[in-house]
Amino acid sequence: MPSGQHAPGLGTHHLPWPDFDSLARSEGDPGPVRELRAAERSRRLLLLRSLIDQTTKSADLFTPLPSPETAWELLSRVERVAPAQIELILAHPYTGSWAGYTTRLCRQDVTGVCPFWVHIGHVHALAAAAAIRAGLPFETEVPVWQGKVSLPTLGMATLRTDAPFSVARVSCRDGVVKVENQISVVRLPADRITDAPGWWGVREAVMWSGERRLAIRLDDLDPYRGLYEPLPPRRLTSVETESWRTVLGEAWHLLTTLLPRIAEALPEGLDSLVPDPAVPFRLPSASTGEAFGSAIIAYGDHAPTLAAALVHEFQHIRLGGLLHLARLYEDDPRERFYAPWREDPRPIGGLLHGIYAFFGVTMFWRALAAAEPDDQLAAFEFALWRAQTWRTIGVVRPDRSLTPAGRRFVDGVAELLEPWQDEPVAPGPATWAAAAARDHYAAWRVRHLRPHPATAEALATAWRAGRSRPGIGPLPEPRNPTPVPDGPWHDARTDLLRLRLGPDGEAALARRGPAVPGATRADIDWVAGRTDDAVAGYRLLLSEEPDDPCALVGLGLALAARSTGPASRALLHRPELVRAVHRLLREDNGTAPPVESVAGWIGRFTN
Repeated sequence: MPSGQHAPGLGTHHLPWPDFDSLARSEGDPGPVRELRAAERSRRLLLLRSLIDQTTKSADLFTPLPSPETAWELLSRVERVAPAQIELILAHPYTGSWAGYTTRLCRQDVTGVCPFWVHIGHVHALAAAAAIRAGLPFETEVPVWQGKVSLPTLGMATLRTDAPFSVARVSCRDGVVKVENQISVVRLPADRITDAPGWWGVREAVMWSGERRLAIRLDDLDPYRGLYEPLPPRRLTSVETESWRTVLGEAWHLLTTLLPRIAEALPEGLDSLVPDPAVPFRLPSASTGEAFGSAIIAYGDHAPTLAAALVHEFQHIRLGGLLHLARLYEDDPRERFYAPWREDPRPIGGLLHGIYAFFGVTMFWRALAAAEPDDQLAAFEFALWRAQTWRTIGVVRPDRSLTPAGRRFVDGVAELLEPWQDEPVAPGPATWAAAAARDHYAAWRVRHLRPHPATAEALATAWRAGRSRPGIGPLPEPRNPTPVPDGPWHDARTDLLRLRLGPDGEAALARRGPAVPGATRADIDWVAGRTDDAVAGYRLLLSEEPDDPCALVGLGLALAARSTGPASRALLHRPELVRAVHRLLREDNGTAPPVESVAGWIGRFTN
C-alpha cells in the first residue's frame, strides 16, 4: 500500500503561523511551499484510496478494465522497490485534477466526458507509469481514448482503433515497454522523452540563470491537464517547443534577477506548464487548486509579460494549497464583488485569489520599473495593479465572510502593498493607469449593475417635464450586481495602451492598433491623444447604437480628457443610470436626445 501503510499512526499537516505569514507576504522561503506540496500529496492519496474503495465494489463501474484494486497493488509493488517514483506520480499535478474530477463524477453519479470506466481506469495508467519508471516487470490494461493511451509524466502512445473508447495492454519485460491492442503495437524508446513511431514523449524546458535552475514539463498530452474536463492532446510542433523554451529562459532570467526570493521558491510549486495557443494582444493564464504545481499559459514572446504570468499563477498555486489546509473565508458562492481583473462579478473566494495573484503581479512590475526607469509599460502595469489590488483589499477587508485567518492573510498582503501606493511613477504611465482603471470600472458598472426601475422612471419623467433637477433626493446605488452582462465588452483600450507604452510606442499603436480585437477608430484616437477626434468618433458610434457599453464609457473618457464636466462624470461614475434613462426616453415615439445630453443633465446632480 503506498505511503506508509505500516506507519504506527496517522500524521497531520501543520503550517506554523510564521510560515502562514510568510506566504501572505509572498516571501520566497521554499519551506512553506514544500509543506503545501506535502499536504497535497496526502490529499491525493486519500482521494485515490477512496475512489478505489468506492469503485471496486461494483464491476459495472470499471468493466471492461481490471478492478482498480489491481492498480493499487501495482503501486504498492513500486513503492517497495522505488518509493521515489510513487512520490513523483503523486506529485504530478494532473494526478490531483484527475482525482478531484473523478471523485465528483462518482459522488454525482454522472459519466463525464468519457464513460466512467475510462475515468476511473486512469488509475491503471498511473500505476503503469510508476512501474515503468521503476523498471519493474509488469502487465496491466489501461483505457484508450480516440486511439490515445496516456502514461502520465512519460508521454502518450497512439494505437490503431476505430472505437472511441477501448482497452490496451501495457507491459514491461526485460526493460522493453510495449503498449498494444489487437491490431497495433507501440514500443517505447529507451529515452522516454524522445518521440518514436506511435510515441510522443512529455517534453521539458530546463532553464538556468546563474546557479538557479527551473525545470518545467511542457505537458501538451495529459488528458487531465485542463481546468474543468479531460482534453485530447494538442501536440506542439518542434518550432513551437523551442519558442517556448526560449521565452521561458528569458522570463526565468528576469525573475532570478528582479525577484530572487520568489525565484527561490517557485520551482517548489511550479513544475508543469500547459502551453496554450497565442491570443492576440493578450497572455491569458489559469490554474486550479486541484492541480498543484501546474499552470495553463498562452504563448507570448514578451518575456516580462510571461514572467508576470508565472508569478501570477505561482500565487494561485500557493493559495490553492493553503486553502486545503486553512479556511480563509466562509463558503459564500454569491457573485457580489467587483474584481478589477475580471469582466464579471466574483464571489469572495475568487476575489481573494485575485488579490493574491495580482499582489504578485504588482511585485514583479514594481521590480522591473525600478530596474528599468525608462520602461513605460512596466511603470504603467505597476501603477495600475498596485491601485487596483489595494482598492480590492479595501472592499474585502471588512467583509464578514472572512475568517480570522483570512483577515490575517489579507493584512499580510496589505502590509507590503500599502507603502507601494506612495512610490513615485512617471506622470504619463500613472495618468494612463488611472484612466484604464476608470475605464474598467465604468464598463463593469454599465454591464452588471441595474438601477432601480423606479429611480430611472423618475429621472425620465423629470427630463420630459424639462426640470433642471429631478427632485427625488439622493440617487440610490444599485445594491447587488448581476452576473448576466448587459452588452459586450472587449477591454480593447487597455490593450491599445499597452501597445502605446510598449516597444516602438506610437508607431506600434499606428501599425498594430487596428488589429486589436474590438478596437474602434475612436479608441485608437483616444489612446493616441487625439481627444477631439475620439469625442467625435464616440458620438457617431452612440448615434448608431446608444446602448454600446464600450462607446458609452469611451465618450466619458474622451470628454474627461478635455475637461472634467457633468457628462463625463455621469458616464464614468453612473453609466448604468445614464443608459437606463436614455432607454426610457427612446420609447417616446422612437426619438430621444443624444446620450451625452442626458449624461450631462444627470451629472449635474450626481457625484
